[in-house]
Amino acid sequence: MRVLHVITGLGMGGAEQQLRLLLRHLPARCDVVTLTNPGSVAEGLVADGIRVTHLGMRGNRDLGALPRLTRLIRAGDYDVVHTHLYRACLYGRLAARLAGVRAVVATEHSLGETQLEGRPLTAGVRALYLAGERLGRATVAVSATAAERLRQWGVPASRMRVIPNGIDAELYRYDEVRRKEARMHYGLPEDAYVVGGVGRLVPAKRFDVLVHALERMPTSVRLLLVGGGPEKEPLRRLAARLGVADRVVLTGERPTLPKPGDKAPGLPDLLSAMDVLASPSPEETFGLAVLEALAAGLPALYTTCPAVQDLPPEAAPAAQQVVGDAEAYSRQLLRLYATGPQERTVPDAARHYSIRHGARQLMDVYLAALSGSTLEVSSR
Repeated sequence: MRVLHVITGLGMGGAEQQLRLLLRHLPARCDVVTLTNPGSVAEGLVADGIRVTHLGMRGNRDLGALPRLTRLIRAGDYDVVHTHLYRACLYGRLAARLAGVRAVVATEHSLGETQLEGRPLTAGVRALYLAGERLGRATVAVSATAAERLRQWGVPASRMRVIPNGIDAELYRYDEVRRKEARMHYGLPEDAYVVGGVGRLVPAKRFDVLVHALERMPTSVRLLLVGGGPEKEPLRRLAARLGVADRVVLTGERPTLPKPGDKAPGLPDLLSAMDVLASPSPEETFGLAVLEALAAGLPALYTTCPAVQDLPPEAAPAAQQVVGDAEAYSRQLLRLYATGPQERTVPDAARHYSIRHGARQLMDVYLAALSGSTLEVSSR
């Protein structure tokens, strides 16, 4: 089976890294087209042996990208076209149909209650989304929460399937040596209590809440933020204004699987270096960073995390929801700080979301799309 994955960009985001991990386990011949920004994830895919094509799209209204993508799909003789993220879903579904490919699958990675990939959910955005959705055969939601939002929009259950994001839990297993090396690399004292945050540095992630919380905590506490984005300098300025700049480390983008020769710690190393992960984002479609932290044996504080909230409480006893601002987060962080580091145990939630199982489920969706069979919303 030949499958073409079409994605908006390949910078260091959750959907992009999820695609790379998925392709390492998907039993199909896969190529990837990125409409824009062939960033570090594109380099990782190429290192994995995946052919990546940059379409060179100049913006949302670059209609010339549509015939280029249509020709590429037709020339590749693909059985299935699988689209990821809003712009790629719009252009990819239409191009696939124009190229004669009817087995079109889309994954909904980033649908919140009021935003879609940072865009306000206006009537126009919703109408365009639904018009594009009807051009495909199946829509995959990465959580039951996302599937319910799609259902409320009017996407039929017969076109949906819940396949949660997945991880390879072994990649994140805690390692004392990696902890020491990562702390040394970024100048974090060995005895410091390190609060971590992982994700794009954008306003929607609310990492400023953690900087404000840090101001309320003892000077032995450090904040380690892993990710890149437009909020990097505003967060630096905020830390300076609050007098905590020397206690904040911004690593920039760090992949789960660093390229050969990359000497900087990867995400699993940095999770080993942390003592707690905090995710104050109010709108998450899945909550991958929290799940990765749990796989590293970390306690995790979150505002929204369907990956945890869709499971029984006993599946992730070290994960706690925090509703509120910096004061609420600092209160819970101080509680964990007073308790001190605990034994790193991996909860059932981290094992529940297996990337290998997700890849097998996705192959079932591909086969159903090829045969024209209907789907039904179901979870693991």
